[in-house]
Amino acid sequence: MEGLLQLFSFGLAYFFVVLLALLLLLNIPGLPANWLILALVGIWQFVHPQPGHLDVWFWVMAIGLAVLGEILETGVQLVNARRHGSTRTGTIAGMIGAFAGAILCAPFLLGIGALLGALLGAWLGCLLAELARGRPLSESLDAAFGAMMGRFLGTVCKCGVGGAIVALVARRIWPDSLPVPVPLPGALPPEPGQVVFWLEQLFC
Repeated sequence: MEGLLQLFSFGLAYFFVVLLALLLLLNIPGLPANWLILALVGIWQFVHPQPGHLDVWFWVMAIGLAVLGEILETGVQLVNARRHGSTRTGTIAGMIGAFAGAILCAPFLLGIGALLGALLGAWLGCLLAELARGRPLSESLDAAFGAMMGRFLGTVCKCGVGGAIVALVARRIWPDSLPVPVPLPGALPPEPGQVVFWLEQLFC
């Protein structure tokens, strides 16, 4: 029975880590995916406590990474947009356009449409805002390109930080060992006595 509980614990941890990794995709439309990940980790700690694993230092590092992700996402967008001559209005319009584009295009291309929609929305939103201010087309196009690239680089930075959070969580909650030995590819089939031993370890 102890082996069965170990197997269940391993499967639950595996499923949870995969779920956290999938949630990273919510960073594309600009949703607070990293904070949602931390919220789920908090629920995990409440219902599946492991003394010493998710300690205070873990939360200090995880929250620090989440804050860093927000700073990088916003900072990279602002710096890159400014570098290409985007005004404050154009930058804000690009952010709004990126969010709208990601939401509208998310159902297409197996989720890849969210990224393409965010980039197109950032470009179009900034372009229209700059043209509405009476700026020349060439300057507006340059500003829109800066908003689009800023959005892309900011999203990459935030997803990277989110990946570091997921890796940190996996390192802390992953079981110390597999419940059942797994033979390497190409290895000889286990002897009958070994199979019986594994089953005894699993269910006894």
